[in-house]
Amino acid sequence: MADNGDDDHQYRIKEGDYVVLKRGDIYKAVQILPRKKMIFEKQWMFLDSAVGQLYNSTFEILSGGNLQPKEDKDTRNPTDTKVTGTDNRNIVDDGKSQKLTRDDIETLKEQGLKGQEIIQQLIENSSTFSNKTGYAQDKYIKKKKKKYENTVTILKPTCRILAMMYHGREPGKICYLRYDALAQMLTLANIHAGSKILVFDTCAGLVLGAIMERMGGYGSVIQMYPGGGPVRAGVESFGFPAHYHDTLHDFPICHVNALLAGNLDTAVKDPVVEEKQFNTAEEEEQNRPGAEPQDGSLEEQSMETNCGDDAGQQQEKMDKEKRKEAKAQEKKVKLEEKRRKLAAAASLLEGRNADGLVIASRFHPCPVLLGLLKFLSPSRPFVVYSQYKEPLIECFTKLKEQGGTVNLRLTDTWLRHYQVLPNRTHPLLLMSGGGGYILSGTTVMDRSRPAGSPQAEEPAPKRQKLKDTEG
Repeated sequence: MADNGDDDHQYRIKEGDYVVLKRGDIYKAVQILPRKKMIFEKQWMFLDSAVGQLYNSTFEILSGGNLQPKEDKDTRNPTDTKVTGTDNRNIVDDGKSQKLTRDDIETLKEQGLKGQEIIQQLIENSSTFSNKTGYAQDKYIKKKKKKYENTVTILKPTCRILAMMYHGREPGKICYLRYDALAQMLTLANIHAGSKILVFDTCAGLVLGAIMERMGGYGSVIQMYPGGGPVRAGVESFGFPAHYHDTLHDFPICHVNALLAGNLDTAVKDPVVEEKQFNTAEEEEQNRPGAEPQDGSLEEQSMETNCGDDAGQQQEKMDKEKRKEAKAQEKKVKLEEKRRKLAAAASLLEGRNADGLVIASRFHPCPVLLGLLKFLSPSRPFVVYSQYKEPLIECFTKLKEQGGTVNLRLTDTWLRHYQVLPNRTHPLLLMSGGGGYILSGTTVMDRSRPAGSPQAEEPAPKRQKLKDTEG
């Protein structure tokens, strides 16, 4: 029984967990915090009452923002489905078929009626509902549910759910990367537990989080980042355990050439020296003539006041020095931690034995790809994603000229959703125009040989001398 409880515990919502709220096709990633007001689709709620419930549960939003688990009930009785029309040719949408007005609906809401009860009232007061076909009735009920039911579903964050959330809400942040293209990238890069993967990701950390989820906390992931620091907003939404982050390392992309040349300096400047230089400059500024004219005028007015001011200034100066020392010590600790992480990532890269490379960036991928390929072992996959095909065509051409790679493929992802219902299965009218382009390939042993160089290490095949035989 204890084992069953432990297994069930990991599927239940806990305080502090990162979850995804879902209503229809709308998603939002939030963290469950006590008495924190959440706003989702113009409705505010508190997620405290969801703690202890199972994931994928649907809740009703009550008055006051509290959540209550929803009980599955049919919107209308089975007998209502029998009264249907043959077609919709005689139905005229003149706005007079519904007897309930907007004020009546608001009154029903004030009386405490739930979404399903309001929908039932709309059906009973509609003069054309019984004349509609069964398909049209189902479509009408689905439309009213979306409008009047105050429900929300709480999901556990996964790679697919977060990819759909970003693509639906802010596709520009992830370079319009669709979840089917992300799945192909993980497959082509052969992401698995225990491997060492290089990642260059400017898609809000979504690709990085997907790789960490696939590896399951085993192996090592090295994030190559531009700018001052790595961006991991998407990684936080996954809500990984602490041991997942132990496998994550980061390395600035601007230091790659220095690491390849062997002259990377992981030392940092001493903050104490910088603080002394700052103090010297500040003292010189204070000692300038005419810097404190008001203090001199106050000294001429009263000696007793000056004595008190001097004591207060000394105390203030001591407190200021203490704050500076604490700030310098804190800065020194941060720089030492940054130097330690840089040295650890550099030691992983120096072996040049990475098992895979994944690039998904808004920058031009060609110089990044050519630089990071040198850290891969032979016969290892690499994948490059771009929203446009022209940068990948240039990468394809450069790799063909340089050599050292095989099985190069440039593909375009295509996706279309289907509606699957009885007697109504067909493709949806609207679909995504494009999911980006993917360049994939495999490294081989001769990647360091320049293009066009003769194969001097391989001897030319000798011609076998044939003996003439006379019979």
